[in-house]
Amino acid sequence: MKTLNGVGAVPSDWPASAVSIGKFDGVHAGHRAVIAELESLAKRDNLSAVVVTFDRHPLALLSPSDCPTALVSLDQKLELLAETGIDATLVLEFNEALSSLPPEEFIRGILVTALHAKHVLVGRDFRYGARGAGDVALLQAIGATHGFEVHVIDDVMPDNRHRVSSTWIRELLSDGDISAASALLGHVPSVRGVVVHGAARGRELGYPTANLSPESEGLIPADGVYAGWLTDAGTRYPAAISVGNNPTFEGVPQKQVEAYVLDEDIDLYGHVVTVSFVERIRGMVAFTGIGPLIEQIADDVSQVRGLLK
Repeated sequence: MKTLNGVGAVPSDWPASAVSIGKFDGVHAGHRAVIAELESLAKRDNLSAVVVTFDRHPLALLSPSDCPTALVSLDQKLELLAETGIDATLVLEFNEALSSLPPEEFIRGILVTALHAKHVLVGRDFRYGARGAGDVALLQAIGATHGFEVHVIDDVMPDNRHRVSSTWIRELLSDGDISAASALLGHVPSVRGVVVHGAARGRELGYPTANLSPESEGLIPADGVYAGWLTDAGTRYPAAISVGNNPTFEGVPQKQVEAYVLDEDIDLYGHVVTVSFVERIRGMVAFTGIGPLIEQIADDVSQVRGLLK
């Protein structure tokens, strides 16, 4: 997949394309349904399959206090999009200039002039241009003039009542419901960050952990203990993962992600690793002493071992 950073990075001889536009946060099952149709049309008509997305959520600029936490970082989103097999992703910087473009200019400049769109796939609630003034009807009218067909893609509704959305997935992750979130995502949720030095309490207890920097990428799920995987330089290890502030000890920062790699004692300090969550085992508990804590950790590890077989 080619990553095109801004309209100026699109070559002048870019081929005719099938295009979808959106935030694509999480690249979830709903997004993947759109991309599958995009690729089908592109293959049928010998077009390039292109996703147009943004470097941040538009609300990060327009209304920061209302901006939701992203499910994935931009780099994670691009990696997930690349896995779908599309030809290119055009990343637009969502800045004042872009947010002020009239809807017609947004469509003509990006879809018509840069990408030579022949098919454009959007959801029913697709809005674009200054103050969100553009809608599907306007897009269809412009398409009729400039020679592209607009396809309105139905929502994916696994329970026939609720559409798959990033908002729903955030709610599930905040509840620690990893199984349901994974089903909607089409992949397991994960965070990525640099392994930093912690208080070394895990090693003192016999369970050394890799502590992720607080500046990790990806949405961290609810506090608790999880079964999952730690991936370092392409090698995946089974892991018992703790999320939270470890209430047994004082002075531990909130939302710390620690991963104990089963049956391995490897030096990961300074490495950028990915921690993936498979299933939540329990919530975070304050123990009365070190003995009960060690017993619980041993039980947690046993459960993780069984779940990841």
